[in-house]
Amino acid sequence: MHESGKTPVKVVANQAPQAHGGHLKRRPIPRQTEISEVRRYIVMTALALGGFAIGVTEFVSMGLLSAIASDFAISEDQAGLIITIYAMGVVVGAPLITAFTGKLPRRRLLLILMAFFVVGNALSTLNASYEVLLLARFIAGLPHGAYFSVAGLAAASMAPTGQRGRAIAYVGMGLSVGTVAGVPAAQALGDAFGWAIAYVLVTVLGVMTLLALWFLMPHMTEMKPTSPLTELGALKNSQVWLTLGIGSIGFGGMFAVYTYISWTMTSQAGMPSSLIWIVLMAYGVGMIVGNYVGGRLADWNVDRGILLALVCIVIALSCFYFSSNNAILGTINFGLIGFFGSTLIPSLQIRLMDVAGRAQTLAASLNQSALNIGNALGAAIGGVVIGAGFSYSTPALAGAGLAFLAILVWFPMVKLRK
Repeated sequence: MHESGKTPVKVVANQAPQAHGGHLKRRPIPRQTEISEVRRYIVMTALALGGFAIGVTEFVSMGLLSAIASDFAISEDQAGLIITIYAMGVVVGAPLITAFTGKLPRRRLLLILMAFFVVGNALSTLNASYEVLLLARFIAGLPHGAYFSVAGLAAASMAPTGQRGRAIAYVGMGLSVGTVAGVPAAQALGDAFGWAIAYVLVTVLGVMTLLALWFLMPHMTEMKPTSPLTELGALKNSQVWLTLGIGSIGFGGMFAVYTYISWTMTSQAGMPSSLIWIVLMAYGVGMIVGNYVGGRLADWNVDRGILLALVCIVIALSCFYFSSNNAILGTINFGLIGFFGSTLIPSLQIRLMDVAGRAQTLAASLNQSALNIGNALGAAIGGVVIGAGFSYSTPALAGAGLAFLAILVWFPMVKLRK
């Protein structure tokens, strides 16, 4: 059976393995149109597990920098390159992989991407040298954007009519849960047994995902193959670029605050540093709930869902400028920032699928690159604001300004499409 659109031989999805010539035949893999609703949710859960593992490996490195710097006798700045090199892997890998793997069956591509993820994180556990760790983090980052792109499109392809947003949000939930539950667990293991153990946990999660997809993922026969030229055709589409612009600008506002939240809450709100985990937990919970609500908004109305999320981000960031002087109000407000930021993502993903034609995979992966550019943009602008002598609360206003710029992009984007 193949996903190229050729008529496959019909198989029975729940057929048991049979003996043949003294060997056990492998259970046939069903097509996506043959699986039950329960099987569909199990497959989406397996895809979400991969997102969980990616979320852990992306964010836990930030808390391990001191230990890594100490082990390799390097400065904190040098250790910080580990974060940068991973992000470079995401930005480079997402468009390149998706543009040139259009002819690969989607099931096979997901398995290859998760295998690369496992290799990158397994190399990260070696503790051989600083240079090896940098290479390992780059390899681990390469499949990040492409995995979320293909996994999201696969979930949308399996979803019933009118439920694409919810399906994408369900798979994306893995990343949000990973930041809330997985990162603290990996951080605790790294603190107790050495930083390399955190990457051991991520490697195990990657292997679990690989096995789950191998046994559960159906053949994605409704996802037709494409050529590099077809995928690269997305780059000629102004609607794709405008949507990506909204993602990188609007999402960047949150990271103008997130990057400096520890200093903000300790210096401005007087919160003990030992309680910062509560603030980060509030943000993570906000992301989980916002991801769910964002899926519903996308299924309701994609363009209006984007506008509503952006307006709410502007309000939440503006309010944080004032609430960040109080520990309780600031924590609640920070959770709302995570909530509204996450509501934006499913609508952006669905919109890119709708406007990109047959180049959906590249367009969806570029969304991951755009969000990572937004992370870097927000952090850089927040740093400039603080470096200019303003308070740690002020980056919130800069972030609100970025989200407002994204609103200004929204109006011509919608008008030009019509």
